[in-house]
Amino acid sequence: MDIQYFREYCLQKNNVEESFPFGEETMVFKVSGKIFALAGLDEFPPRVNLKCDPERCIELRENYPESIIPGYHMNKKHWNTVYIEGDLDLEFLKGLIDHSYELVFQSLPKKLRNAE
Repeated sequence: MDIQYFREYCLQKNNVEESFPFGEETMVFKVSGKIFALAGLDEFPPRVNLKCDPERCIELRENYPESIIPGYHMNKKHWNTVYIEGDLDLEFLKGLIDHSYELVFQSLPKKLRNAE
C-alpha cells in the first residue's frame, strides 16, 4: 500500500475529513472531529499511526515486529505505527484502518453516530 492509496482509502469512509494540524508533513484523518489515522508524508519507508484495541496492539506488535511498532509520538497503549510498504498484505492493512476507524466511530456520542 502506498501513501496515496492509504489516503484515498481513509477518505472513502463516512464523515471523514483530512487536515494538517501538525504541519504540512503530517496528514491527519478524523471522523466527526476525532483522529483515527495519521501519516507522515516525509517518512521513508512510509508509516502511519492507527488506533487499536490495547490487547490487539500487543498481539500485532508480537506477530509483526518488523512492520508494527508502538505508536510513534502517540499513546503506546492505544496506537500502533504501521509500515505500509512491506510485508503486510493489502487486505490486512485495510482491516487495520477499518479497525481504527470503527474504534473511534464507536466512541462517538450516540447522537453523532446516528447522524452518520
